Amino acid sequence: MKVINTIAALKSLLEPLKLTQQKIALVPTMGALHKGHVSLIKIAQLQADVVVCSIFVNPTQFTDPKDLEKYPRPLEHDMKMLEDAGCNVVFMPSVTEMYPAPEEWHIDLGPAEFLLEGEFRRGHYQGVTQIVKKLFDAVNPDVAFFGQKDFQQVLMIKNMVAHFEMPIQIVSCPIIREDDGLAMSSRNIHLTEADRKNALVLSQALLFVKNNFSSLSVPQLLEEAKKLINETPGVELDYFTIANGETLLPEVDKSHHDIVALVAAKVGQTRLIDNMILR
Repeated sequence: MKVINTIAALKSLLEPLKLTQQKIALVPTMGALHKGHVSLIKIAQLQADVVVCSIFVNPTQFTDPKDLEKYPRPLEHDMKMLEDAGCNVVFMPSVTEMYPAPEEWHIDLGPAEFLLEGEFRRGHYQGVTQIVKKLFDAVNPDVAFFGQKDFQQVLMIKNMVAHFEMPIQIVSCPIIREDDGLAMSSRNIHLTEADRKNALVLSQALLFVKNNFSSLSVPQLLEEAKKLINETPGVELDYFTIANGETLLPEVDKSHHDIVALVAAKVGQTRLIDNMILR
């Protein structure tokens, strides 16, 4: 496993591989890795010759400076996980490497940018697409892998790739859950024991919607799911929606081919998101 810190060194390693028609995959992360990240690497290994994993805590996507400050950075643990997973290249740049000078960034990501997470974390997806574009330029991958847990993020990255007409395939990989259903997240380490137990209501509400999708109307499903969450102590709901998977607008037509239930809530002091594809 090679560990690289500069774009120049990364390019000199990867460009000769591209010339020999080797397929390059990128798994972008902010570190604090868990089994969900490892699953992305495993899927990438099946579809590419070389897997690059980036670790970079990107300052431009944090809407709250305190959030950036307390973001976990367990580097030794991350390196061991990547080594064990058989990752080929780790790209770990500094902030000055990725942002050598102040820059303006704003692109049209479509109306979905301002819904759901976009409403609660204004400017977040501009910061996400800004860094992902930089990583794509540095790695020049054929394919990039992201977790479905950040459903809206994957959509925004697809919109960014279309905007720049980049020849990169974006693959969304299934959510990896703990045995009790909690979606794996780097933020889970901030949960107290009580929070951890209360957080299970998010996946339980999603599962209720999935299991009853054919028998209840959309308003009934939403009412029951919200009630479940609102009755759980220590959980403060931001949103629970049944949405069109392409626009993220509320979807009432259950026969639509792409429907997803999405939830965000503050559990104790930690904000969690989750989702489940219904169709």
